[in-house]
Amino acid sequence: MPEFGRLLTAMVTPFTESGDVDYDQAKRLAKAIVASGSDGVIICGTTGESPTLSHDEKLRLFAEIKDALGDTGVLVAGTGNYNTEESIQLSLEAQEIGVDGLLLVVPYYNRPTPTGLYQHFVKIAESVSLPCVLYNVPSRTGQNMPADTTIDLSHLDNIIGTKEAAGDLEQVAHIVQHSATDFRVWSGDDKDTLHVLAVGGYGVVSVASHIVGAQIKQMIDLFLEGNTGSAADIHRGLLPLFSALFLVTNPIPVKHALNFYGYSVGLPRLPLVAPDSVTAGAIESILQQYSTDLDNVWA
Repeated sequence: MPEFGRLLTAMVTPFTESGDVDYDQAKRLAKAIVASGSDGVIICGTTGESPTLSHDEKLRLFAEIKDALGDTGVLVAGTGNYNTEESIQLSLEAQEIGVDGLLLVVPYYNRPTPTGLYQHFVKIAESVSLPCVLYNVPSRTGQNMPADTTIDLSHLDNIIGTKEAAGDLEQVAHIVQHSATDFRVWSGDDKDTLHVLAVGGYGVVSVASHIVGAQIKQMIDLFLEGNTGSAADIHRGLLPLFSALFLVTNPIPVKHALNFYGYSVGLPRLPLVAPDSVTAGAIESILQQYSTDLDNVWA
């Protein structure tokens, strides 16, 4: 299985003023994100507004961004949903395009039992040869995947890790302790990254790395070098930004932030909308305290 790296960015999907996917801007943004410190991007995840993207839009995004990145960064395609057969079909088509891996979210709305969760992920993973990353995000899916289910899945050859966004460090530690030796745990929330690393996690699938990727990479590197004090300094300094990017539903704030800094990504698609004036002002007051790492790499 290929190595995905410790810092992955859950990338927004840029839209034009008319609401169409802006493929050129998506390629430009993906290259800048990788150049500013990320090991790769996750396309068509939560931050990418995947529920509002058509099947064809997703496939074109996978193809064009993979072509733009080449070997400079990995592309993990968000292909899982609440329908096992649809997830398999999109996963197979993404594999044919040449993506590097798949992100498989816990099925939402239909609330399967742990046995159903296990069988859902096994069936998808066994249908492809690509490495798969699980995605546990109870605030979106309505249920937490039990740690023991994740641990059982860790023993499948091509399920290589999980993005844990449950906000439960005890659960993360349990998964790290009992899963397969080479199984990776990425933090699914920027504010938890340093804590997840401290209990043996591997890295982060980040939203803030759209803006401060080089700084997050430095934080991770310092921690791994044993310089935990300097890593904690960076973490504490970034906490207000992490909070600002989740003042309302993600990706509303991060899209507003990118537009604020001059990297046009358009508005969210309905049913998401731009932040109201009060929220926008609150986000911008925090953004003014930071400079973006994209400035040095935007082409």
